[in-house]
Order: sequence, then C-alpha cells, then structure tokens
Amino acid sequence: MKPAARISVLFLAAVAVLHVLRLVFQVQATAGTVTIPMWASLFGVLVPGGLAVWLWREQRQG
Repeated sequence: MKPAARISVLFLAAVAVLHVLRLVFQVQATAGTVTIPMWASLFGVLVPGGLAVWLWREQRQG
C-alpha cells in the first residue's frame, strides 16, 4: 500500500472511531452557539468509515 493511501485510511478510520466514541459516551459537541445533534455522528461513522474500508480494499487488490 502506498504511503499516501495508508495515511488516508488511518485518518478516515480515526475520524470514524472518534464519532463512535462520541456516540458511546454521549459527548455533546457545539460549533459556536449551535449544538451538533448526535445523529450527525452516524454520518461521521458511516461515510469516513466506508471510505476507509473502500480505499483499503482497493489498495490491497491493486
């Protein structure tokens, strides 16, 4: 696996894991005065997690 792909996979996986931890521990997140809803972290798990798996599998096949 190329170094750039490996770093991208690790970064995307870390983002997904942090969102899982936010969901598990019910950590509230705010941006300025806006509270970010918990359901938004579902996208933070699925999208980067899916991209990490997709990129990892693509690099392993190629």
